[in-house]
Amino acid sequence: AANHMSNLDPLCTAHVLYNNGAPPRIMAKAELFKVPGLGALLRSSGQIPVDRKSRSAAESLSAAAEALKSGECVLIFPEGTLTLDPTGWPMVARTGVARLALSTGAPVVPLAQWGASAILPRNAIFLRPFPRKKVQALVGPPVDLSDLQGKLDPASLVEATNRIMAAITAQLAVLRQETPPAEPFDRRRAGV
Repeated sequence: AANHMSNLDPLCTAHVLYNNGAPPRIMAKAELFKVPGLGALLRSSGQIPVDRKSRSAAESLSAAAEALKSGECVLIFPEGTLTLDPTGWPMVARTGVARLALSTGAPVVPLAQWGASAILPRNAIFLRPFPRKKVQALVGPPVDLSDLQGKLDPASLVEATNRIMAAITAQLAVLRQETPPAEPFDRRRAGV
């Protein structure tokens, strides 16, 4: 599970995972599978489409669960979109990663990354590779969800999601050498 600030994040995090012996199956928004060329690449490489705007989003969790059962690594951006936090910190996430972890028993390994947004900022069309940018990643130990295993009630899903995002945020604080906000940005409270 990783934070999400730039459209380059899937490439950067996949690179980290691939180099560490865990080539990922990335859960990506279904709209990307309709882009000529990119869609064919995503399908042929086994990425998992997520139709975020319909009830069929649960089908993507089934595909991810099957991948986990076969020993594959699944990469999820729990926020479900690029962070809306004005300073780039992780925001309140959706509960899909918690549902997947608690129903399958798969470990959730937090991955914080920082720097890709300097190359491709939010809403930018063109890459900004010069001057050269530094992209960093920090992979932590699995998040302890043992007391919540098998519990899929709303309170347990929110608690597991909060633990996962807290771990990612703590690692991001190390990379950024900054203190994160006391409370994560909540798009629902902000009306976004």
